[in-house]
Parts: sequence; C-alpha cells; structure tokens
Amino acid sequence: MNLLKFSIGIDIGGTNTDIGLVNDTGEIIARQHLHTTQYFDAQLFVNDIVFTIRQMILENNVEQIVGIGIGAPCGNFDEGSIDDAANLNFRGKTPLKKMLEAQLNIPVVVTNDANAAVYGEMIYGGAKGMKNVVMFTLGTGVGSGIIIDGKLLYGSDGFAGELGHSILIPYGRKCNCGNCGCLEMYASIRGITQTCVELLQQSPENELAKIPKEQLDPQIITNAALNGNAIAIETYRKTGEWLGIALANVVTFSSPEAIFFAGGIMKAGDILLKPIKESFTKHKLFLYKNDIPILHSQLSENDAAILGAAALVF
Repeated sequence: MNLLKFSIGIDIGGTNTDIGLVNDTGEIIARQHLHTTQYFDAQLFVNDIVFTIRQMILENNVEQIVGIGIGAPCGNFDEGSIDDAANLNFRGKTPLKKMLEAQLNIPVVVTNDANAAVYGEMIYGGAKGMKNVVMFTLGTGVGSGIIIDGKLLYGSDGFAGELGHSILIPYGRKCNCGNCGCLEMYASIRGITQTCVELLQQSPENELAKIPKEQLDPQIITNAALNGNAIAIETYRKTGEWLGIALANVVTFSSPEAIFFAGGIMKAGDILLKPIKESFTKHKLFLYKNDIPILHSQLSENDAAILGAAALVF
C-alpha cells in the first residue's frame, strides 16, 4: 500500500504569504495565508508561520511532514535565507531555514519565489516535459525563474535569475533595490500604475484622471482598458513593449522552449499579452527562428509557487 507523503509549500510575496499543505501527487490539501505587509520583525513573521503550520498539521491529521519548501523574494538557495528583499518590511539577512528548523525540527529548503513558481509549472503545469523554460511573475515586484537543461539556474551564489532587477531603461525610475531603470519599475503593480499616471498628466481630461493617484491600480486600469479607455490601453501597450524587450534579452542567453507569465497583472489578458508578443517578435535576435510561445501559467494564481516549493522538498 502506497501512503501519501506530505510537505509544506510556502509562497512569500510582498503583499501576502500563502502556506499550503501538499501531498506528493501535487494536491494542495489545506491552505492559509498571512498578510506579509503587517510584519516589520522577521522573528514575529516566522513565529506566525510556525503556528500556522502546526495548526494545519493538527487539523488535517498529518503524522509526518517530509519537509518545508519556501519561495521568497531574494531567497538564497545556498544559505537558506532571505537577503535584503526590496519589497519586504523586514530588511537585512533573514536566516529563514535556520529559524524554522529550530522550532519545527523539519528540513527546510529556501529558493527565490519565481524559481519555485517555474519549478511548479514544470512539474505540474504547462511546462511539463520541457527542460528549458523561463517564467515571469508580475505582482508587487517582477520575479523570474529560469530552468536550463531541466535544472533551476542558481549561479555561484544562489541568486541567479533576478531579471526583475535587470536594467531596462538606464537612469530610469528609482527602484527599491537602489538601482534606477529596473524592469520591475515598469512591469510591476507600482510600475504600471506610474506609467498610467505619467500618461494622464498629458491627458487630464481622461476619465481615469478623476481617480486619486493613491487609489489607482492595475485592476482599475485593466477594467478601463477593457471598456476602451485610450490611456489605459496605451499604459498596457507601453508595458508590453518594455516586457517584449526584456524577453528578447532573456532568449539570447537561455533559448527557452517557452516563456510563461503568472501573477495578478496577467488578468489584463490580450490587452497586455498582444503588445508583449509584438515587441518580442520585433526585438528577438534573428538566430532564434523557432517559435517561442509566450503563455499564461496553467496553474491557478499562487498555486505554482506553493506546488513548486513543496516539490523541491520531494
């Protein structure tokens, strides 16, 4: 008789932290979430994760957890830590693996959140059977995960693949990481909103200009675009142009079989995806003649990161 094995998959985002109890067939048995933005102290954050995991194990009558996999911004695979994540309120080096193992006595693996997402896509989603894949996660920040020859790309220090902080526009918008012109500042929630605000300064008569800047967000912009608002449509055209350039650059070193997108911003659908594809085709190096599909994640929102993190344990 084959008994199911269980692991915990954790997706730490700039806004929310999702914690899932996962079996080895890729089914999320139970799920809870914490509001990441409420935590300014890493120890309190870890304490609440520990409490949630213990409660989850107890409520689901699970006798043993094989391990805990964590996808986090600036997750350092080599050291099991979060290192100076720009979009978290607790800064510096947080030794997440050490802190959790001390309280739970369960093995912990830490990786970049987008690494976990692309791994989940390869094991359970649309990239199943592929060995060369890139994924972008568009949300509070811009994450990215790269799989080459069937293996996650970590590099010499565990940090390879931070494409959200590649410089898209030299001396451009100031990023939380300290640099200027990062892709994240043009394709994240904040970046897309800023693009819209800049366009509205040139068109103050537009309907979106009536909304206070602090209330404007991609969901409002998406709804306006779907209703034909010219500024909202132009916001996504510019965003797609920038992302297409970023994808063309990525292909030059990774030559993937497919590129996947995940995250709430992708709810904009073809209003964003069409200009991405057009820009990508225009800027892609001529050597890459094979069609490289640009696809939505086939896993539901946030599931990819939880499943990928959990699968790393197995």
